[in-house]
Amino acid sequence: MSAESAAPAYLRIKAQIDQAYVRGQRADRAIPAERALAQEFGVTRATVRRAVGQLVDEGRLYSVRGAGTYCVGPGIAKTLRLNSFTEEVRMEGHEPSSHLLGVAEVPASEHVARRLGLSPGAPVIEIRRLRCSDGEPMCLESASLPCGRVPQLRNHDLTGSLYRLLADVYGLDLSWAEQQVEAVVYAPDEAELLGVAPFSAALRVERTTFDARGGRAEFCVTSYRADKFSLRFSVRR
Repeated sequence: MSAESAAPAYLRIKAQIDQAYVRGQRADRAIPAERALAQEFGVTRATVRRAVGQLVDEGRLYSVRGAGTYCVGPGIAKTLRLNSFTEEVRMEGHEPSSHLLGVAEVPASEHVARRLGLSPGAPVIEIRRLRCSDGEPMCLESASLPCGRVPQLRNHDLTGSLYRLLADVYGLDLSWAEQQVEAVVYAPDEAELLGVAPFSAALRVERTTFDARGGRAEFCVTSYRADKFSLRFSVRR
């Protein structure tokens, strides 16, 4: 008996559904109904239900009550390495782009000041951007930097990699960061910018980035679409 034939039926059907209807498909593409899948693969609806349930649990599919089951589509895995959005998207074989939503010199809030080691009200440059992959909106980003470290930053092109700009123009060697991750939902105005439903799930990452000497260079809050990004990291014992 082969290992494949010895596997539970639902696992074999899960692999077949994945190959036929999920892998490489665009987001929001519907898969066939449970009854149709059962007939196609010659198994019970209960087996199909369990196989599809596993794909849903793994984040490959999502179900809408009364409407059907749909592909999540190709996503981007966000690692815990110090990579820029531009680098992460290109590593996944996609083309990054940005829409500048706003740039201004503002007084640092208590939260931003604490993260940057500044006094509340100290001047920071705030950059708000909509980040895209292959033209599709992926996340909202708000970066704050101490004005004293990046004079005239607003006069540069801020639609590309900010980390590359900081290195090339200001000589900032960004070497490590502290990150905090939490699950949130998008407010209606944020959802509209991203083209998703209000209160859709998001992955919010707060990152304080340090230079090689330990100086605080940037505080960034990024809200990633939960249907497009996953968090990937390794642990050791």
